[in-house]
Amino acid sequence: MSRHVIVVGGGVIGTACAHELSHAGCRVTVVDQGRHGAACSHANCGYVCPSHVLPLTEPGAIGNALKSMFDRNSPFRVKPRLDFALIKWLWNFARRCNEQDMFAAAEGLQPLLLSSLDLYRELIATHQLDCDWEERGLLYVYRSRDRFAAYAKTDTLLRDRYNEPARRVEPDELAAIEPALKPGMAGGWLYEHDAHLRSDKLMPAWKAMLESRGVTFVELEKVEQFQGRDGLASSVRTASGRELAADAFVVATGAWGPFLQSQLGCSIPIQPGKGYSITMPRPNPCPVYPMIFPETRVAVTPWASGYRLGSTMEFAGYDSSINPRRLDLLRRGSLDYLKEPYCEPVQEVWYGWRPMTWDGLPIIDRSPRWENTFIAAGHNMIGLSMATGTGRLIRELLLGETPHINPAYYNVDRFG
Repeated sequence: MSRHVIVVGGGVIGTACAHELSHAGCRVTVVDQGRHGAACSHANCGYVCPSHVLPLTEPGAIGNALKSMFDRNSPFRVKPRLDFALIKWLWNFARRCNEQDMFAAAEGLQPLLLSSLDLYRELIATHQLDCDWEERGLLYVYRSRDRFAAYAKTDTLLRDRYNEPARRVEPDELAAIEPALKPGMAGGWLYEHDAHLRSDKLMPAWKAMLESRGVTFVELEKVEQFQGRDGLASSVRTASGRELAADAFVVATGAWGPFLQSQLGCSIPIQPGKGYSITMPRPNPCPVYPMIFPETRVAVTPWASGYRLGSTMEFAGYDSSINPRRLDLLRRGSLDYLKEPYCEPVQEVWYGWRPMTWDGLPIIDRSPRWENTFIAAGHNMIGLSMATGTGRLIRELLLGETPHINPAYYNVDRFG
C-alpha cells in the first residue's frame, strides 16, 4: 500500500510537492483553506529567474527602505502600526543587510533557482501544460544613465561569483530589440537565460494533470491542529471539525505559516509582503520581453494570452483590501517607459501576500515536533521561481532519498 501524504496548502509550492510525491508513488491529498492556486500563486508576474540570486538583504537596503517606508507613493511601504512581530522581523532583516549575509543567502538561493528552471522545463515538456511558457529572458530597463552604468557592478558580481551574466544593451540596440519602449532610454541589461510563464494558467493546468494521476484536492478547509503521539503526526483537524488522517504531512501554507508554528513546534517568522498586479489584454505595441524597471520597481510581463503590470511591497499585515493607490503606482511607474503601458479592459486587479523571511531564504525542513511532517514555506518574492526544486527536495527528505541540493541552507532551527 502506498504512503498517504497530506500537503497543507494548494499554492505553487504545495502543488510542486504534491507533484513530486505523486510521481514517487505516494497517494497525495492537497488541503487548502481557499481555492487551489487562488492566493499568491495566482496573478504574480510569472518569472522563473535564476538571475534573482541576490536576496533583498543587500548592503544599503535598510537605509533605502527607511527613507521610503512611510511614503505612500513609495513602491515599498510599511503601514504604521504597533506590531511586535513586524518590529522583530524588521530588526532581524536590518541586521542581515550586509555583504557577508547577502552572499550566505545567495549560496542557498542559487541551487533552488537552477534546479527549478530545469525541472520546469521537464514538467512542461513532459506534460504539455498550457501556461504560456517562454524562455525569452528578463530585461532590466533604465532611464537614468548613471543608474544604468552603476548596475555594471552588480552584473560583474553575478557574472564572476554566480555565473549569471547579463548582456549589456546600449540605447540603439535596446530600441531595436524592444520597440514597445519610448525613445530616450539609457540602456538595459538582459538576462538571457531567464524564463516566464502565466501562473493563473499554470495552476489549473497542473491541478488537472495531478487529478488525472489520482491526487485529491480538498478546498475551503483550513487546517488548524495536528494530532498524533510519540513524535508522529497521525491526522490534521480543520476549522470545520473535519479530521484527515495520513502517514506523513507537508506544510506549504505560504504567508500563513506563522499560524501553525505552535502546532509544528518551531518559530516561523514570516511576514506577509503584499504585492499587486493588474491584468489586461495585450497593448499595441506590446512588449517583446518581460521587463523590470528598477527605478520605479514595476515589473511587466507579456504573454501570448495577455499582459500584466505587477510588483510593489507593502507590509500591512493580513489586510485583504486592495489599495487603489498601490495600483496607481504600477500605472505611473510604467508610464515613462512604455509607449502603451496599459490598456482596457482591465481583466483583473489583484493582491497576494508574499511569504517574507528576514534572511531571504525559505524553510524546507522537518518539523521539530513531528518526525513525519515537513515544512516548505517562506519563499519570499520568488516562490514560483523555486517551486519545482522545493518540491523535489521535499520528496527526497520525506522519502529518505539523497537530496539533489544541500538542504542545510533551509533549516528551520536557524530562527531559534
